[in-house]
Amino acid sequence: MAAVTEPTAATEPTAATEPNAATQPAPATQPTALADGAKAPPPRASIPARYPIRASFLRPARDGAILACVALAAAHFLGAVQIGVDAHAYWASDPLAPYGASRPAQFDAYFYSPAFSQALWPLHGLPWPWFAAIWTLLLASALVWQAGMWTAVALLLVPVFADLTVGNIHLLMGAAILIGFRYPAAWAFVLLTKVTPGIGLVWFAVRREWRALAVALGATAAIAAVSFVIAPRAWFEWISILRTGSTFPEPVWTLDFVPLGVRLITAVAIVVWGARTDRPWTVATAATLALPVLWVNGLATLVAVIPLMRALGPTPASRFLAAARLPTSGRPQTTLGGDWR
Repeated sequence: MAAVTEPTAATEPTAATEPNAATQPAPATQPTALADGAKAPPPRASIPARYPIRASFLRPARDGAILACVALAAAHFLGAVQIGVDAHAYWASDPLAPYGASRPAQFDAYFYSPAFSQALWPLHGLPWPWFAAIWTLLLASALVWQAGMWTAVALLLVPVFADLTVGNIHLLMGAAILIGFRYPAAWAFVLLTKVTPGIGLVWFAVRREWRALAVALGATAAIAAVSFVIAPRAWFEWISILRTGSTFPEPVWTLDFVPLGVRLITAVAIVVWGARTDRPWTVATAATLALPVLWVNGLATLVAVIPLMRALGPTPASRFLAAARLPTSGRPQTTLGGDWR
């Protein structure tokens, strides 16, 4: 039985014939560089539409998980639930003076840069139930985009469920890391919120992708500059918080068994190894390990690993990443979601 091959960067199947992987000779012609330095469009991703669990089970489970997230958002909107402590801190922060509370585990404590609070400025005027509903839908969308068919499985994991209910940004941070492979400016979200997970940018440095690194840092600097003009005093306060640190919360609620300095060194080693061996999933792993305070729900960042594991099948995020062609040392160019291990 003839096996239909996926189109690659070197070949494209014709509409008239079905290429046979065993007998069909290679095409006589090879693509050439376009004039004036233009690049040919990237190849279509060779992502197998296969899952280690039957799609007939995963699909309705995913749909049920989506409905559950929508129901949670509706409950927020109607004021039927009183959860979302982290989301409430984002909503309650003053874009011009957000550091009224800045100790871990303190109600409405805010630790991110002023830029994040200012980015939410249009939403600060909404009633809290409305904000909570919108925020829940945003987090749920990030989860579904990354996990795809695995959404229900991911939602059953304690860190993911907890992150969705408290309304932290770990799911959004995972999405930003994935988007950053194609659009490095997305790293500004990571650097202007959790800060230390920006260690993932070592990926670009090790692979000598200087343009991507410059875009990530340049976008962060540009956003910070605009934010500084809006609220310069708030920036000095944030830098002071980062420099002096705060009292850590009770160990029972965190996974901070290893000091942050040791975790950062380990995270760098993981990214360097991943960059040298073409394993982009190490970026999300290292970013999680480098979280300034490793709460249990911080492990929700690891949802970003799902689209980077080919064995788990395609997700919306992996299809998005399929166009991100990354050169590999001593090997042909590959695509995210294709030959990545």
